[in-house]
Amino acid sequence: MPLFPCMNLVPAMKADIHPQYREVVFQDVTSDFKFLTRSTLGSKETIKWEDGSEYPLIKVEISSATHPFYTGQNKVMDTSGRIDKFKRRYTK
Repeated sequence: MPLFPCMNLVPAMKADIHPQYREVVFQDVTSDFKFLTRSTLGSKETIKWEDGSEYPLIKVEISSATHPFYTGQNKVMDTSGRIDKFKRRYTK
């Protein structure tokens, strides 16, 4: 008797319908920040990584190296004076 009898009831996954999941390098073009990760995205451009291997290169316009939220340069736009109104109301 099989250890897991229900395993025989599961059909096999279809072949050749899933995208290729491989290692790629993402490069932030504004800061030249690069990182190696896995993705299904592909590219005709390649880059030689620090380990000596060549990987597909995906160029992005913004990453954690240049995003205002992560760099601490996020600015609050207060066009209607809501912050001043809040401070006036609750400074009593």
